[in-house]
Amino acid sequence: MLTITQALYDQIVAHARADHPDEACGVVAGPVGEGRPERFIPMLNAARSPTFYEFDSQDLLKLYREMDDRDEEPVVIYHSHTATEAYPSRTDISYANEPGAHYVLVSTADTDGAGDFQFRSFRIVEGEVTEEEVKIVAAG
Repeated sequence: MLTITQALYDQIVAHARADHPDEACGVVAGPVGEGRPERFIPMLNAARSPTFYEFDSQDLLKLYREMDDRDEEPVVIYHSHTATEAYPSRTDISYANEPGAHYVLVSTADTDGAGDFQFRSFRIVEGEVTEEEVKIVAAG
């Protein structure tokens, strides 16, 4: 289960909406080994595409060095889908290389009649996708 604060949830959704119609992407870092998302890090979609996202390699290298210096790890890796449901594509699955991370997908398309976005979390380990519950908590 992914436990995330309302503030982080709102920041991820706001980023997805702001970058629409392009896919948004980013990371929420947290203390190594604790699995607690704390620091919101929106990234630039280097692909600038409505159907694909790509972290800029230099930005990603800088981010990993910064997390290492702060004893952090990527707890949540998120991106948006702008025209399809919030479920990992084959490409998303092939790029998922952090087995300990929660992969959050936000859809900015109304694909299920439930409103203008979906927020879902998955574990992706060795190509196997498992959806998990998302628990939103107050800050603190």
